[in-house]
Amino acid sequence: MNVTVDTRGNSKVAVIDSSEVLIHDVQDALDLMASIRYSHDCDKMLIRKSNVTEAFFDLSTRIAGDILQKYTNYQVKLAIVGSYDGYASKSLRDFIYESNHGTQVFFLGDEAEALDKLHQVG
Repeated sequence: MNVTVDTRGNSKVAVIDSSEVLIHDVQDALDLMASIRYSHDCDKMLIRKSNVTEAFFDLSTRIAGDILQKYTNYQVKLAIVGSYDGYASKSLRDFIYESNHGTQVFFLGDEAEALDKLHQVG
């Protein structure tokens, strides 16, 4: 895993780059969050969809809800970058839509857009 920090003014976003799935479950997500906070002093993270287990995107597993609740509780902003066109689930599409209209978690198609969004939120 490689982490770079994108800085704009006082806003810092940890950009995580890896060829492996980094988040399989809630504990992996918490470990990643703690590592980024400790090593890079960032409360905003950008990760690629390919670094998150596919089970996350099956809302019936509750993995997404559990992980995002932890990130919300710890006030960590998260953008997951990738294509979401291949999912037929209306619940997932609604979940992504609602998340993208909030200020905590974003599901976006491109890194530049994700960085802009993360830097805009407090």
